[in-house]
Amino acid sequence: MRTLVVGATGFVGRRLVDALLERGHDVVAFSRHASTEPFPDGVEPFEGDLEDRDSLTGLCADVDVAYYLVHSLTDDDFAERDRRYASRFRDLATAAGVDRVIYLSGISGDGVDLSEHLASRREVESLLAGGSYDLTVLRAAVIIGAGSASFQILEDLSERLPVMVVPEWVRTPCQPIAIGDAVTYLVELLDADETRGETYDIGGPTVWSYESLLRLTASEKGKTIYIVPVPVMTPELSSHWLRLTTEVAYPVARALAESMRNPVTVREDADLQRVIPIDRTSIDAAVRTALAAEDG
Repeated sequence: MRTLVVGATGFVGRRLVDALLERGHDVVAFSRHASTEPFPDGVEPFEGDLEDRDSLTGLCADVDVAYYLVHSLTDDDFAERDRRYASRFRDLATAAGVDRVIYLSGISGDGVDLSEHLASRREVESLLAGGSYDLTVLRAAVIIGAGSASFQILEDLSERLPVMVVPEWVRTPCQPIAIGDAVTYLVELLDADETRGETYDIGGPTVWSYESLLRLTASEKGKTIYIVPVPVMTPELSSHWLRLTTEVAYPVARALAESMRNPVTVREDADLQRVIPIDRTSIDAAVRTALAAEDG
């Protein structure tokens, strides 16, 4: 099967390219720097920019399935960019006759009072749904793995602040997932026709809070931290607080901090595990693996 990965050099995209190749698929890897990336042998790089229409000619030619993994959190106008890019890709995929598109979105509960980040993910879902292909949407919360911005924030906080006065969002429930499990779900979708046209949540086997994830990460690093939540720290203020405590780019940290007020847990009736059961990784093991990869 000829598969296209849009966003092939990102945190999820790199791993997905490898997994698809291992399963015997023909893989086209699209990114702005694809021609200089060390993709495995057999991967077809396609260099282009969704901002530049001329660079996209032939992108979806002969493609059976396209994975859309583009998120523009590093830009202040990320919602407008994501709106423009999703519309452009939808039209390209439709014109080329792509059979199926798979989009990795974010868990956003009942869709009420969403952060700009999560609202943008929902909007992209709606825009992509307007194509002539079958769309499958997977919604994930925090993805645990080396290179994940969300996990980097947790690691930086646990490393640098033995005592933390933090916003109340640290007690918001979330259901993180190991990067390996997220990629497994994305690949297994190809053999599950019943998932066409459907939207699912994906998560690990247990629900956590950001506070408990901070404590777990610190414990795995052999550290003890003290956390004092306070109600007076607004999302905007907490984003500036993150600017001082993490190496993650400020626009990304700001968008993620604002989203942390929204509970992001898997809905029982939308759990992909019910359709594609996999042996899910415990979050303890996922954190250990991520820390070991970064230390290595």
